[in-house]
Amino acid sequence: MRSATTIEASGGASWRETLDFVLEAEQLGLDVCWVAEAWGSDAPSALGYLAGRTDRLLLGSGIIQVGTRTPVAIAQAALTLADMSDGRFLLGLGPSGPQVMEGLHGVPFARPLTRTRETVAVIRQAMAGEKVSFSGDTVQIPLPGEARPMRLSSRPRDVPIYLATMSPKMLALTGEIADGWLGTSFVPEGSAAYFTPLDAGLAAAGRVRADLDVCQGAEVAFAADEDELRGMVVERKKGLAFSLGGMGSASTNFYNDAYSRQGWADVAAEVRERWQGGDRDGAAALVTDEMVLGTTLIGTEEMVRTRLGVWRDAGVDTVRLYPAGDTLDERLTTLGRALDLLR
Repeated sequence: MRSATTIEASGGASWRETLDFVLEAEQLGLDVCWVAEAWGSDAPSALGYLAGRTDRLLLGSGIIQVGTRTPVAIAQAALTLADMSDGRFLLGLGPSGPQVMEGLHGVPFARPLTRTRETVAVIRQAMAGEKVSFSGDTVQIPLPGEARPMRLSSRPRDVPIYLATMSPKMLALTGEIADGWLGTSFVPEGSAAYFTPLDAGLAAAGRVRADLDVCQGAEVAFAADEDELRGMVVERKKGLAFSLGGMGSASTNFYNDAYSRQGWADVAAEVRERWQGGDRDGAAALVTDEMVLGTTLIGTEEMVRTRLGVWRDAGVDTVRLYPAGDTLDERLTTLGRALDLLR
């Protein structure tokens, strides 16, 4: 099982500290570093800088939001980053959600499935060195008139494309067209909620699971004993309540849907109702210990070791680790311990 992490260039830490974390993570043996975008800094800028400072680490956009740039602009960034990193770049894309797309970017969150499919098709066309010509429902290149199809002057490259998806239809699309899947809110015991549509998409394209890099993420933290673990679980309930009740819009929350499909529909609905009603503490109190432990890698060292085995057996190829810690040294220590358990 490969190891990965995700950073944010505009997170709570300074960029200097974030850079130190990435450089040390590479020395510790980490395989992949994904750079998030969300509603903070853009990913390509940070990835370009990291490409010049790292030697071995694979670097990925985790994620660029489909619709915030034209497909050809994404292809240009991908080819540039692949050249700058000497072929170490992975292109992570995702449809995001209505709040970020419409509330921040002013881009309609309409037909995300079609937009993602068509965007990937155009990106692959451009990266292959072909003249870009596409007539779809969300993408039209070139526009009608005097324009003629063009090709990029960059050297063609086969850059792996990962999709960050959660809904059944988007998961099926991932299985059909992507090289990897960037998942979240993953419970190994409920993994059929993800793998059934993924496998259906793979089968439709004549592919098998081995053709798809399953990359799942979770916080990793180590507790000295059961007493410390109980406190850690309580601390994390409000964050999970935010995912279930506050992410997305009032009517669209893909995280809530994901937990619901994995066996917690009643609790997820109640948490959302409390959170939307302004009762944040009440929402957090409804989150169960099992929900926290099911989607994280926290516990004693032996618990985390066992849990990593469960993730591997469930079909995870690359585990994306979010190491806990209040300081750079603490996060790196946590990451190092987790990497030791993977070896």
